[in-house]
Amino acid sequence: MKLITEATAEKLRGGFYTPEIIAEFILRWGINGNSNSDILEPSCGDGIFLKQILKNNLYYNSITAVELNEVEAEKADSIQLKNKQIINADFHSYCNNTLQRFDLVVGNPPYIRYQFFDKLQQAEAGDLFVRAGLSYSKLTNAWVSFVVGSSLLLKDKGGKIGFVLPAEILQVSFAKQLRNFIAHFYNKINIISFEKLVFPNIQQEVVLLLCEKNNTSEHKIEHIELLNADALKSLDVARLRSPKKQIDFKSNKWTFYFLDQEEINFLEQVSKLKKINTLEKYAHVEVGITTGSNDFFTVPLTTIEEYDLHEYARPMVGRSVQVNSVIFTYEDWEKNKFSKAKAHLLVFPNKKILRDHNGASQYIALGERKEIHKGYKTGIREDWFVVPSLKISDALFIRRNNLYPRLIINQAKAFTTDTMHRVFIRPGTDLNALTASYYNSLSLAFTEVCGRSHGGGVLELMPNEAEKILIPYKKENGDLLPLIDRYIRNKSDIHEILRITDGIILKERFGFSDQEIRLAQNIWKKLSSRRLNRGK
Repeated sequence: MKLITEATAEKLRGGFYTPEIIAEFILRWGINGNSNSDILEPSCGDGIFLKQILKNNLYYNSITAVELNEVEAEKADSIQLKNKQIINADFHSYCNNTLQRFDLVVGNPPYIRYQFFDKLQQAEAGDLFVRAGLSYSKLTNAWVSFVVGSSLLLKDKGGKIGFVLPAEILQVSFAKQLRNFIAHFYNKINIISFEKLVFPNIQQEVVLLLCEKNNTSEHKIEHIELLNADALKSLDVARLRSPKKQIDFKSNKWTFYFLDQEEINFLEQVSKLKKINTLEKYAHVEVGITTGSNDFFTVPLTTIEEYDLHEYARPMVGRSVQVNSVIFTYEDWEKNKFSKAKAHLLVFPNKKILRDHNGASQYIALGERKEIHKGYKTGIREDWFVVPSLKISDALFIRRNNLYPRLIINQAKAFTTDTMHRVFIRPGTDLNALTASYYNSLSLAFTEVCGRSHGGGVLELMPNEAEKILIPYKKENGDLLPLIDRYIRNKSDIHEILRITDGIILKERFGFSDQEIRLAQNIWKKLSSRRLNRGK
């Protein structure tokens, strides 16, 4: 995976190349005994796939390889293969102009953000999406356009693509239309994931996406998880010929397909059968306050006292470790205040009102010496030190989580930064009941399905994803809140809480059978365990 985060020449070239064993497996699957394949590698780098064709004496008809970097293209061109063409060009431009079509496209496309494309690349990528009937946005990564473009270059009668891709293809919002495109374009989809990271140095989880179109009416998908890349040596490609699970065209994410068909069916049907709504019906979720510099605007008590900033200091909670409860009380906040925690948000007025306060002026001058006023968010403000969107929410939802995400009542009326989401209760919803209703195996299962996992086992949910969590809400669930809060304050195992809440909320009040509860529990355990294993 060629991870690009900064616009240096080295990083724009990419430095995380495909392991030989993965390249060999993708080719073995793709060629599968066919000696007449026309093969394309759209970002060949120094030619790892070409080397594997040579090393394993694989048969083919022709090979075309595209590489933007001239030095890498020269390396690939030095590999001695017959009927080979190396094209030193941008793939997007090549894709839009070539008349060639292929039986097999393989590769490890670059992971480059839109803003690192030059103007011509952006225009070519946009044209490519138009050809595919898709919309192109500034959130789109290069690997997305490589998958789309490669698909368009397959022969009409059929063909295959085999790519090494970031696992976020299964879940991130900007890849939603790509998932939909793939689901409709291909008839057979296989996803291979790994328990251990293939590229541990960048904490980037990857999958192998293996797709085949055969112009039939079926659309099937299958997921296989292996311990590591070495396990590909013993994986029989015949196992990939007949994926079993039916593609769900309504599903926003492909995390579903880590589950068994029975579990998938359960998740698809439970909302309708049990008349359970999503969090969106009961609350609106939005990001916390974007200060532009949390280090400057969130401060401990010592800073407040040093600069005499008491009149500008507001209660604030910014980290999950500062909340060991389901109800964040004023007393909880005071404990943070008298520790070394950054428990205050600085809320300054405009320059005219502030000018006579010496301590605040000194602190703002300190920020300017650190050039905080030149930041992207601070630089666009009339007064850079005046933070906008200062709303206090009814509840908090932690953005990035380890064991499980928490929904927390904001009884302390504390502000929060963008490390947490703000939850605003809709009219007619009981806050205590909603919070208690969240703590059950079904809702926690949906946090895993709706969110996305990162390297290190972190689960992240954005506001629109949190709003999609199913909540078995009933007003009487509020009577469970003191118990749930007590257990979490005492650092009890979450499973102890779920044994109680599943029995009362799911079984007694929503009529779930023991088998349905076990399904919800197993789905949550399977998805969360899979994610957490990446942190080990």
